[in-house]
Amino acid sequence: MPQLALFHHPESVLVDDASGRIAYTPRFVDGLTALAWFAELREAVPWKAERRQMYDREVDVPRLTAHFALGPEGPPAPPAAIRQAADHVIGTTAVPFNSVGLNFYRDGRDSVAPHNDHLEVLVEGFPIALLSLGGVRRMTIRAKQPPRRALHLDLEPGSLLMMSYATQLHYTHGIPKTTDPVDPRISLAFRVKPARTAAGGDIAPNY
Repeated sequence: MPQLALFHHPESVLVDDASGRIAYTPRFVDGLTALAWFAELREAVPWKAERRQMYDREVDVPRLTAHFALGPEGPPAPPAAIRQAADHVIGTTAVPFNSVGLNFYRDGRDSVAPHNDHLEVLVEGFPIALLSLGGVRRMTIRAKQPPRRALHLDLEPGSLLMMSYATQLHYTHGIPKTTDPVDPRISLAFRVKPARTAAGGDIAPNY
């Protein structure tokens, strides 16, 4: 496993007002480490293909998913790459994340609809951290209230997106489908959950 670089690019603050704080840090993880983590997680994670009810029929969820507790709440024990990623994110942000949800976007047809996290499965006041590995995908972040400003952010491999708790009240976010050629992508969404839900499956879509 490549050693983590001791530096990363400074964060870009995209929103910082009464509606919350959103900040993006490219190269939070160096390229070799991001590539190694992607390769390990692609093979080692027990990915699940899920189905959900949509109106009067059941449809495939357009991505593969997984979830791990971070700490003594398991099993299952997370792969080494998740433990290393969690240590790096927690150590850098000083946020006591105890849960990680993963999404595997296999190609441009995989996506996640605009949404906000379910607040009942988050500890109030703590942010969500999204680490991206693999291919670049565009996230759309849109305010819920007029004038409904929108941010279109290309999430690069090794980048970290931080969204405060308050943003879940005021914004939606999603990964739209694309017809452009894109490489497979894995996202790791770190959250602080109440103890009773940290070990359970993820309710939020993870991004």
